[in-house]
This record gives sequence, C-alpha cells and structure tokens, in this order.
Amino acid sequence: MYRNGVNAYKQTKVTTADPAKLVLMCYEGAIGNLKIAKENCISRGYEAKGKSMKKVQDILGVLMQGLDFENGGEIAISLNALYNYMLRRLLPCSTIKEEVETIDEVINILEELESAWKEIFALSKQNHIGDAHKVTIIGEEKGETAMAAGAY
Repeated sequence: MYRNGVNAYKQTKVTTADPAKLVLMCYEGAIGNLKIAKENCISRGYEAKGKSMKKVQDILGVLMQGLDFENGGEIAISLNALYNYMLRRLLPCSTIKEEVETIDEVINILEELESAWKEIFALSKQNHIGDAHKVTIIGEEKGETAMAAGAY
C-alpha cells in the first residue's frame, strides 16, 4: 500500500515537471545509479550492478528520445552524440579497474551536464522566460543565442 503511494507521488512529480526539471531528474537518476553500480562493481555484486547499469542505459535512452533536433539545433546534435558516447563507454569492460574508471568518466560527464542544466534552469527562473529557457551560450569565437530547452 505504502509503495503504491510512493509510486503515485513519483509519477505525479514526473508528469508535472517542466522539461528542464525532467532533464535534471534524469541526470540525478543516472548519476545515482552509476554510483551504485560502481560500489557493486568493486564489491562484486554483479547482479545489482547490472540492474543499476540497465537503469542508466534506460535513462540515457529517454534523454536521447526526448531531444528535439528541429528546435534544438546544434545543442540537440551535441547532446545526442554525448549520450551515444556514454552508452558505448558503459558497455562491459574487461577488468574491474577499467570498469570503475569508465563509470567515473561517465559520472563526471553527467555531473558537468547537470551543473550546466542547473544554471540554465536558474537563469530561466530568474529571467521569467518560461518554457523557452532561452540562454546566451558563449562560443569560442562568438556569442550564440540558443534555445537550450528547445533541445528537449
């Protein structure tokens, strides 16, 4: 009974969140599951590690499916490439040391993305931009204005 209430709460939280918040929730879930997978890899809890890794793969798949290439432009293309890279990196490794290093690499990438999205989310709230989440992204040579959440 209690579990049904928790699941209903989680479902409501997901269905009522805006796109930027959903992206943050995905990053948080993936990072948390990767940390669990890493612990289980070290302790040789392979079944639990496999379940956590499957959740991460599912989350990355959801992030990829949610990309809007028409409105997201280069941001959507870059995110898609990055998500594909992470999925490839998370394929089984030959040694525990290599696997732990790979998990750490993907955690670092996701934490950087999470930090960037938190910044975007804060800017959009601060500027009352609403659903567009328009931010200025400074490139190496010039400033580019992009619809960050337009990627989703």
